[in-house]
Amino acid sequence: MPGVGVLYDYFRAADDAAAVKLMADLDGGPVVTADGRPGVDAIDLKGIDPGVTLGQLVSLARGVAWQAGLVGEQLLCSGDPDGPWLTSLDDATRDTLASITAAQLPELSARWGQTEELAWDGPLPADQMLPVIEAVAALARRARDAGEHLYCWCCL
Repeated sequence: MPGVGVLYDYFRAADDAAAVKLMADLDGGPVVTADGRPGVDAIDLKGIDPGVTLGQLVSLARGVAWQAGLVGEQLLCSGDPDGPWLTSLDDATRDTLASITAAQLPELSARWGQTEELAWDGPLPADQMLPVIEAVAALARRARDAGEHLYCWCCL
């Protein structure tokens, strides 16, 4: 499974100011908690960073080779050297994730589970990443449909 020790929560918000305000309201995060947070639509994707690991999924969904910068990110705020950090993801990434169909899920799960970032201890079972893809695609669809954007909270 993905790298241990780095936490990533993905969530949607109306704009950068709303995302930064949420971080302030949460004293820096995390966004996802065991009891949930009213009014916050977020998922916990421990070890799945936006630029590389999630970027691999985006490249597979687009049918293009992964490259640095494929997922556009902008740092909005950061804490101390160990985090937390808040980045916005570009809307092209949101829209790619939102466009993933049920028919694509099995192949995407199988292929994504073979990437170096996820298969560091050997290829994952073909269906292991299905719930992750379903969750991130659903979050992206809700963000797109609401005219909102995707954000990533990260902390060591």
